Amino acid sequence: MDTISLAGPLDSKLRVIRDAGFTQVMLSAQDLAGHPDGMEAAMRSLKASGLRVTGLQALRDFEGLEGALHAYKVDVAKSLLDMCRAIGSPVLVVNSSAHAQASTDRDVIGRDLRKLAMLALPFGIKIAYVALSWGRAIRDFEAALDVVGRAEMPNLGIGVDSFHSFATKSALDDLDLAFGESILLVQLSDFMVAELPSLKDRIATANHLRVFPGEGLHSELVAELVQRVTSMGYRGDYSFQVFNDDYHQIDPATVAARARRSAVWLGEEVLLRTVPLRLGRPLRA
Repeated sequence: MDTISLAGPLDSKLRVIRDAGFTQVMLSAQDLAGHPDGMEAAMRSLKASGLRVTGLQALRDFEGLEGALHAYKVDVAKSLLDMCRAIGSPVLVVNSSAHAQASTDRDVIGRDLRKLAMLALPFGIKIAYVALSWGRAIRDFEAALDVVGRAEMPNLGIGVDSFHSFATKSALDDLDLAFGESILLVQLSDFMVAELPSLKDRIATANHLRVFPGEGLHSELVAELVQRVTSMGYRGDYSFQVFNDDYHQIDPATVAARARRSAVWLGEEVLLRTVPLRLGRPLRA
């Protein structure tokens, strides 16, 4: 489960995630940097929770910048990589740039991603590059795979965010361009409207009104995406990337219970479609 769906301080978020039956957590850098007692206390809470860190998010607007802007973003990236190392996060999530001054030249983007991956390599950290549906140059699977391929780094791959792929109606067939090992993370969510006709609608829904997989109008698309990456050989983690302002006004334990139901739906209905031999074997509580 992802902490972004829950209200409250990090300590309480970790507790309700664990109590709901999850064993892993996707963290936001703000969870750690904003801890009232500092980073050391945040790391102690994380260790005490017993939850494994799936990844840390997110580095934004990194690639395609020049001069002072580029140097500034490199410093931010180094800080986030230090945070990943401190908490044992194997993955740093990087969103494709939406910065108005970012270059659209894919060779430039690939060069910057290569630099980022090289910074992460000594720490054993992987970079999951996610195409935002409102990115300046990179908005879909095909484009993300292209620039990742240009970078040619073993610890660099793509992150798949179901919301952005559905919002732009990206063809799932484009994922066939990837090998299973080039997908480093799959982030799942749904939403309650059939179409997102404008960029404004897309950004507002993405940042404020997603719901858990299986709760919205696109459950079959979520299932198809999961089945597609599974058939490609993906055996990595799934994270519930659910930004929802309403959930921040609800008891976090209730929200975590909704997430747990979604996880059971994913495990007992969706994934079993691709692994028939497991039929009839329910998930352990």
